Amino acid sequence: MPAIQLHHLRAFQLVAATGGIRRSADVLYRASSAVTRSVATLEASLGTQLFERKGRGMLLTAAGEVVRLRTQIIEAELREVRDDAARLGAREGYLVSGMDALFNERRLQVATMLADVHHMPTVAQGMGMSQSAVSQALAKLEEGLGQSLFRRTARGMLPSDAGSRWIVRFNRVLVELDHILADLAALNGVLEGVVTVGALPLARTLVLPAAIASLVKKYPRVRVRSLESPYEELAAGLLSGRVDFVIGALRESAGRELERTVLMQDSSAVIARADHPLARKRALSFDDFDPYPWVLSRADAPLRKSLDQFYREHGRTPPQAAVETGDLALLRGLLLSSDMLTVLSPHQLHYEIAAGQLAVLPFHAPGLSRQIGVTTRAGAHLSPAAKALLAELKDVAAAVQTAHK
Repeated sequence: MPAIQLHHLRAFQLVAATGGIRRSADVLYRASSAVTRSVATLEASLGTQLFERKGRGMLLTAAGEVVRLRTQIIEAELREVRDDAARLGAREGYLVSGMDALFNERRLQVATMLADVHHMPTVAQGMGMSQSAVSQALAKLEEGLGQSLFRRTARGMLPSDAGSRWIVRFNRVLVELDHILADLAALNGVLEGVVTVGALPLARTLVLPAAIASLVKKYPRVRVRSLESPYEELAAGLLSGRVDFVIGALRESAGRELERTVLMQDSSAVIARADHPLARKRALSFDDFDPYPWVLSRADAPLRKSLDQFYREHGRTPPQAAVETGDLALLRGLLLSSDMLTVLSPHQLHYEIAAGQLAVLPFHAPGLSRQIGVTTRAGAHLSPAAKALLAELKDVAAAVQTAHK
């Protein structure tokens, strides 16, 4: 199927807004025949009719309404870029052209890929273009915006300050383009597409696997991609649209651009190997832990902060970590092969505890609870597949919460 082209979407959007070819042609300063061809090409690319041709004008079909929603989001993103460039231009004494330079997906792809790899020949090779064509595409974009998007450095081509802001929006536009076909498939009762999930440690063992397994059983054409990066990288992916949502312990400082949805409450516990000397006791105090080393999450992790606060609230000095790690495999190995202790959600070590390899120690720690949930970009219009996975996550989280009451 041919790729969706942004300039065809722009023509489609104007026809939808004005209700006719002639009026939209006047706005675009193009011949009516050219606008007609754009709409016909878009319909052929999507394999569906977007308008009903009536005597009183061009009326959107159900498919047309779906495409229009995504196109409005794309236009809003590109308009923000144009307006930002215009504000810069007003301060620096140059004029910014209209939106035409931005409605070109190849230019946006060049800019976003260059921001990732910092090397123009690599972009050319990756996109199957000549280096001169890549340079020309970037030059057209910069000319339209009146601002350099990149600067040459010893580390390669790095985005300028303005470029960094705008490339985030270019990424969002390209993601919206990808969602259009999935939206249309869902309209016809077929769920497909790729869901990209940022998986923080707590969700990886129990909740996320169960939700994914249920999703792909119901919808075999959906694919799920999991990213296990630090929260800051996943949050950046949310803002650029490359990550659909992040699941795990919720951060209080998510910021206004991110929205949080609570799925469940989780209580952490002190965990050690099943034959640990402390596992034989009926109740433990803070003093019982003193002889043993700790393996803990990193100092900036929400659970570590909660642990430190819990100790201070009880007039105690927070434990010093002999090992700091966010790697569950390493933590598991250390617990099983030593007398080390950790503080973690039992959900994360569910299978080892169920198998009798690890044990939750008898220590009452009511202050070590966290909210587990999903973080999304504010205002994001998720794909049908991403919405379906979210629904599965809510069901699994509710079942887990009920089972542990």
